Amino acid sequence: MEPNALDAPDEAGITTWKVELVVSLVLLMFGVVVAFKSWQLGAGWLDDGPGAGYFPFYIGMLVCVASLVVAARTLMAGTRDHSVFVNRSQLKRVFTVLLPSLGFIVAAQFLGLYVGSFLFIAAFMVWVGHYAWARSVGIAFAVAAIAFLMFEVWFKVPLFKGSLDPLRFFGY
Repeated sequence: MEPNALDAPDEAGITTWKVELVVSLVLLMFGVVVAFKSWQLGAGWLDDGPGAGYFPFYIGMLVCVASLVVAARTLMAGTRDHSVFVNRSQLKRVFTVLLPSLGFIVAAQFLGLYVGSFLFIAAFMVWVGHYAWARSVGIAFAVAAIAFLMFEVWFKVPLFKGSLDPLRFFGY
């Protein structure tokens, strides 16, 4: 397989072993929170069976143990992986998808899923796909309209309209 020019190491970045350590510690904190909240909920065995927090407690403990093992192996490894985890061009590609997705989440809170997805699809097609505005708006409108018809009209399953509810003039 021929290496992609975008994947070529163009500069230094965060090393892989540091990323592994940080991720294992974040997952350890997550496991501790899950186990603690499950314990508060009732992680014991009751007269009628397991308490509400029984299984989540043990899942949280399993996540804690796995995270500790990964952190220990990362710290105690004789040879750490000093390769670059992600370089600038790779990170740029990640943010090319991440930032519009975060924008969709914010837009959906105010404008709802239909209008938010219309804006997301149109902007993504223009920005990332380099399609013409007219084609992007047309396809985005078609997708949003089909989703609206499918959920609201045919299945009678209302989806989130957003706090501003811009589609209220349709009566939905």
